[in-house]
Amino acid sequence: MKVTIDGQEAEVQEEKTILELAIELNIEIPTLCHHDGLEPYGACRLCIVEIEKNGNKVLDASCTRYVEDGMIIKTATEELVEKRKLIAELLLARTSGSKELKERFEKLGVTKSRFESKDYDCLLYCGRCVRVCKEKVGIEAISFVGRGHDTKVGTPFSIDSDVCIGCGACAEICPTGTIKVKDEGSTRYIQYFNTKLKLKECQECGKFFSTEKMIGKLKEDFPSFPEGYFDLCETCKKIKEIKKFLGVKQ
Repeated sequence: MKVTIDGQEAEVQEEKTILELAIELNIEIPTLCHHDGLEPYGACRLCIVEIEKNGNKVLDASCTRYVEDGMIIKTATEELVEKRKLIAELLLARTSGSKELKERFEKLGVTKSRFESKDYDCLLYCGRCVRVCKEKVGIEAISFVGRGHDTKVGTPFSIDSDVCIGCGACAEICPTGTIKVKDEGSTRYIQYFNTKLKLKECQECGKFFSTEKMIGKLKEDFPSFPEGYFDLCETCKKIKEIKKFLGVKQ
């Protein structure tokens, strides 16, 4: 497939999205809901580009639109820049208190929103936490709850989830820093979702290092690993590996 993107001619040998092609060519397109480790989502619309083919022009999300032969793609026209600023303002109005979001949108030239502030904690439209829990962790402990303006991300019935394993992937991938993981003593709290889990002690040093449910899942998913491997914290694992390498008796 032969395409032109921002004046550059490119030949594409395999199926890929416009965003993937742009990244390969070092063309920067702003994103928010997109994450390299997740399936394309196309919800935030920040990554819109102009696509011309057979004389027709359309705007579409570059993270979900796949490259087609003969496309002429533009990523930074005056119209696109203004539309992205408008989208950024709408998103910022929802979560106006997010420092992370403000820093991200400053690159687009947006420092404040002209729209009425809603000051929600959760951006909602990125769906990253829900997606990573389903696609990568395989748990689906959280999901979209409610409809319309009442839609939010949460656990079933907004109570402590007995499905969550406490891996913290949701907090790691959250673009606004809304979800936080906090360990206190023998308990891990997944703040925002009202979830708490029991931590496991390392068999060597006694330090609390992961949740019992997380350790149980790892043992189930990787049965070929040596017995007791997942019962050690990362520090003790490394010490054990070094001793083995040096021939020191365990």
